[in-house]
Amino acid sequence: MTTWQGWHQFVTTEPPTPPQPGQPPRSPEERLAYHSAFVTIRTPAISQLATQVRTLMILGRHQQATARPSLIVTGPAAAGKTTALLNVGRTCHLAHTRKNPTPPGQAHTAVPVAYVLVPPGATAKTLITEFARYLGIPTTTRMTQTQITDAVCHTYTAADVQLILIDEIHRLNPRTTTGAQAADLLKDLTERLRATFVYAGIDVTDTPLFSGTRGAQLAGRATLITCGPLPARHGSREPFRDVITDIENNLDLTHHKNGSLPRHAPYLHQRTAGRIGSLTRLIRQAAITAICDGTERITKQSLDAIRLDHLAEQHSRPTPKP
Repeated sequence: MTTWQGWHQFVTTEPPTPPQPGQPPRSPEERLAYHSAFVTIRTPAISQLATQVRTLMILGRHQQATARPSLIVTGPAAAGKTTALLNVGRTCHLAHTRKNPTPPGQAHTAVPVAYVLVPPGATAKTLITEFARYLGIPTTTRMTQTQITDAVCHTYTAADVQLILIDEIHRLNPRTTTGAQAADLLKDLTERLRATFVYAGIDVTDTPLFSGTRGAQLAGRATLITCGPLPARHGSREPFRDVITDIENNLDLTHHKNGSLPRHAPYLHQRTAGRIGSLTRLIRQAAITAICDGTERITKQSLDAIRLDHLAEQHSRPTPKP
C-alpha cells in the first residue's frame, strides 16, 4: 500500500462480507478466507479519528500562510493504530471519488490520499524518496534531496493529494543529525503541500519527537489521539465487551451461539490486556481452528488453547510474588 497502485487496489477491493440472513451457507474454504481477512471492527479510536480528520481537512482547506493542523495517533503496539489509519484513509478516498467521479473515457488522475511508511533509520533523503515512490516519481542516486522534494511537492500538488498518512513515525529521532533533518523535512512538507497530515506511531509521546524545539513545533500543530487498550469499564459503559459483541456478530460459524463470547469478557480482557489487535487475532484464530476441527464454535477451552502474540502473553501472565 506504499505505492499508488497498491493503495488503489486496497481501497477499491470490496471488504469481507459477514454472513447475511437468508443467504446459502458458505463453504469451509470461503469461511476460512473470510476469517483470515475479516471485517474492520469500528473501535472508539476509529470513530474519533474519522471525526477529527474530517474536521481538520475542512479547517485547513483554505489555509495559506502556515502549515495546516495535523493529527498524531499514538499508543502501544497491537492497539489498532494502523488499522484506524487505513480505515480513515479508505473512507476519505472513497468519499472523494464518489464526489468527484472520473469523466468517461478519461484516466483517473486525482490522488486524494497518500500512505507513507517511515523507513528504519530514516534520513531526510530516504524519507522524501518514499514520498516519491508512492506516486512513481522517478529518482536517481545523483538527485539531491532538494531536487526530489521539489518534484514531490509539484507532483502531489498537481495530483491534488488532500490527506497524507505517515505510519511508523516513532522511527524518527530528532536528537540525531539525520533524524533532525528528517523531522525538518516533514515540517517543510506540511507548509508546502495543501494536505492534512496524520502521523501514527508507538507511544509517540514517550519518544524524542515531542521534546526540544522541533518536538514543540510538532506538538503545537498536532492533535493527539490515543489508541490505547480498551478499558473493561468506562463509567456505565463496557467498551471492551461491546467490541467483543461486534466481533462475535461477524463470525461465520455454524454452531456458535451469539452471546457466549461477551460472557467471557473479563477473561478475554486479562488475556489480551485490552489490546484490540490481540483480541481480534485471538478470536479469529479460534474461529479458524473451530472450522478446521469441525466443532464450529468458540469456547473458553478453545480460546485457552490459542497462543497469543508474545506481547499479549507477557501482559497476561500473573505478576510473580516476591
